[in-house]
Amino acid sequence: MPFHRLPAAVLVGVLAAIPCICVAQQDAQKEVERYRQLLAEGNPADLFEARGEELWKTPRGPKKASLEQCDLGLGAGVLKGAFAQLPRYFADTDRVQDLESRLVTCRVSLQGIDPAEAVRNPFSAPGRPSDMEALASFVAGQSRGMKLAAPLRHPKEIEAFQTGEQLFYRRAGPHDFACVSCHGENGKRIRLQELPKLTDPHDAQKIFTTWPAYRVSQGSVRTMQHRLYDCYWQMRHPQMDYISEASIALEVFMAKYANGGEIQAPGLKR
Repeated sequence: MPFHRLPAAVLVGVLAAIPCICVAQQDAQKEVERYRQLLAEGNPADLFEARGEELWKTPRGPKKASLEQCDLGLGAGVLKGAFAQLPRYFADTDRVQDLESRLVTCRVSLQGIDPAEAVRNPFSAPGRPSDMEALASFVAGQSRGMKLAAPLRHPKEIEAFQTGEQLFYRRAGPHDFACVSCHGENGKRIRLQELPKLTDPHDAQKIFTTWPAYRVSQGSVRTMQHRLYDCYWQMRHPQMDYISEASIALEVFMAKYANGGEIQAPGLKR
């Protein structure tokens, strides 16, 4: 029955219930925020940062070299603030790279690790820790408190943004989903989980700047690459390859709206 044809008594009951629903949602959100504050008092990501620092400084690979001369965009070995200016274009690879793809480049070029080995096991599982998650945690932590300032000047950065924009709005898969299906409007949620509008700087700055993050539900740090991989899986799209151009293009697109937000990575998620 159309809403406007409901019996008066029923209609009054429905309308009366709306404020109760809103209050219940607000109360639930307050409890979620309280839960997050309690968790933040001891972020297990600290342990991943410490392991990442050890991996960064320890000579490894056929060349028996550390990663201390890795150029993350601000010069060889410069860590402070480097994550805050990613993704960006790198002349030596002639491509736009995010943190993880750049770390792979350094592992291959500096340490002599085989490219296939360098991208093996990017996401941890029980009993199988990931070096990439630890390294990403360490590097991201060196920009904590700084403002995100991912550049969007080089032609390939602009091209990546345009590709990311197309991917964000492109519907596909058995459910006809796109990124925008969940992240294109304010006020959306799945159960207790808020769905940020990623083209709204207010939301984007709060979300993008907290990855990588420790996921309490998964007992591990998860990176932005994992977040995108998982989103594509949930949409039932074809698998997104690790550090693919498509994944980096989406990061460039999101970073544009998140620029100016304060880096709080590695963050903490439920």
